[in-house]
Amino acid sequence: MEHMGSKLLLATMIALLTGVVVGYGFANNQGSNAEGESEKEVALRQDMRKLWTDHVVWTREYASASIEGTADADAAAERLLTNQEDIGSAVGAYYGKEAGDKLTDLLKQHILIAVDLINAAKADDQAKVDEANTKWRQNGQEIADFLSSANPNNWPQSTMRAMMAKHLSTTTDEVQARLDKNYPGDIRAYDAVYEHILDMADALSEGIVKQFPDKF
Repeated sequence: MEHMGSKLLLATMIALLTGVVVGYGFANNQGSNAEGESEKEVALRQDMRKLWTDHVVWTREYASASIEGTADADAAAERLLTNQEDIGSAVGAYYGKEAGDKLTDLLKQHILIAVDLINAAKADDQAKVDEANTKWRQNGQEIADFLSSANPNNWPQSTMRAMMAKHLSTTTDEVQARLDKNYPGDIRAYDAVYEHILDMADALSEGIVKQFPDKF
């Protein structure tokens, strides 16, 4: 049975799927030690993967709880927001506390806007869906631009924007499937979310190593 909220979500967010660059040119490390990597490089890559895995896991937990109306939604949301602080702190260790706090703020906006978007879709409120969708895409670009400004040689703006756009699109597919109660599709969508976030985590850790070689 079709869910009206899912149709609204799909219709208004389809632009996220258009023109997204998927071949962004970073090596796809699979979590094993690459030849010549120092212990510090391996530790950074693993830590970054853990942080961004938590990001998509707790996003999934919150979205599922919110859509199904279960009692664990608030607890999942709290854990998810804590994860944004953890990511900000990890980046701030290299770029300074001010930069880390700024990233945390942008990432928390990313989560809170997504919450508004899910709620609007559930309520079949097209105007609020449109408003939240626009804010979500703008916030994604702000995150990408902020990261690029910190490390332009290794995190080009176009690359970071493409990565964030794909993160939004894969997350949209996941929420869409859950709203439709298409549970096999939901699982497939999460696999895509997870694969992409590992690529993104690796790109971030690789960029840090290249920018601060003396630390590794």
